[in-house]
Amino acid sequence: MESILYLIGRSKKLFTSDVMTNDEVLCQVINSSRFLVLGGAGSIGQAVVKEIFKRNPTKLHVVDISENNLAELVRDIRSSFGYINGDFSTFALDIGSVEYDAFFKADGEYDYILNLSALKHVRSEKDPYTLMRMIDVNVFNTDKTLQQAIDAGVKKYFCVSTDKAANPVNMMGASKRIMEMFLMRRSLEIDISTARFANVAFSDGSLLHSFNQRLEKRQPIVAPNDVRRYFVTPQESGELCLMSCIFGENRDIFFPKLSEELHLITFADIATKYLEQKGLEPVLCSSEEEARELARTLPEQGKWPCLFTGSDTTGEKDFEEFFTDQETLDMERFVNLGIIKNEPVFDADRLQVFERRITEMKKNLAWNKKELVELFFEMIPDFGHKETGKYLDGKM
Repeated sequence: MESILYLIGRSKKLFTSDVMTNDEVLCQVINSSRFLVLGGAGSIGQAVVKEIFKRNPTKLHVVDISENNLAELVRDIRSSFGYINGDFSTFALDIGSVEYDAFFKADGEYDYILNLSALKHVRSEKDPYTLMRMIDVNVFNTDKTLQQAIDAGVKKYFCVSTDKAANPVNMMGASKRIMEMFLMRRSLEIDISTARFANVAFSDGSLLHSFNQRLEKRQPIVAPNDVRRYFVTPQESGELCLMSCIFGENRDIFFPKLSEELHLITFADIATKYLEQKGLEPVLCSSEEEARELARTLPEQGKWPCLFTGSDTTGEKDFEEFFTDQETLDMERFVNLGIIKNEPVFDADRLQVFERRITEMKKNLAWNKKELVELFFEMIPDFGHKETGKYLDGKM
């Protein structure tokens, strides 16, 4: 934890005081409750599962599409915390599948459902097929599992959103914004809370996580030098989700308050500190070719090739924000957690049109990105999407 905090430019944990102040209530609620965590073997999901597990829930079931990540989650929990008296089980299932539906029908007895599943990469909008899957996972799987929760009498449903849903400029952020619209519709039937938060440092698939792979594979480290982001640690991501799930009122969106502890930092700055922490001297390169060539010789000298460039790919936001100036905030309830308060405002006709259009595209097995982007603009008229024609898969 201390190592990650140093790399992201912090010395203190964000939510310690809020969690400690409320830990007795957290333990009481969790100890007497049954939990289902969807997408529970990803980076945020694992962090949430650990926060729940260590407070001895009555039941904790974890579903994820990745059997490898589930296996590692169990090993990690057994090695860190051991065992609980309650029922702890994992299931390698796709929540969009009929097998998951059968699993939920056979049990379905939960007090809290936390949905951490998501397609989170901006790069997922590069082709229409991955983009459609992102819509399925981020919007329709959420809505389906919400309906199942309502039918089963679940007390509370939590799902994770993103800071990129506030004034979105990419399709990933816009899909989460549309998801929030669907949440408002379901909130008339079940209590829902969610969270928007910063990048999770060293989460699976992230640029920071890739630094470890680059060193292991003896490859250059590449990072943008003009993109500044907020970061939270994996444990902080779990604490944020759990606090929203247990203490959030219906339609609340939790987010980290901006403070001296939480500040913007560039990926290039983190890369430099990362290498220095490994005892390596960063060597700046001017091209991919030079970086690849120097990777053959520099490591023996205690140096590492780095390519730090400006960002020019589709979907990159110039700055990050957790809320818009149209949203109502509660900044008093917690020390380092802010809350967006929402009324159940949604356009039912617009949501139905979105569902119908997506269903038609799937039925015809034919759609293109232009159609999907236009549909997103219909849902979010001030959508700030800009197409540059360049994507992250086209870069090293």
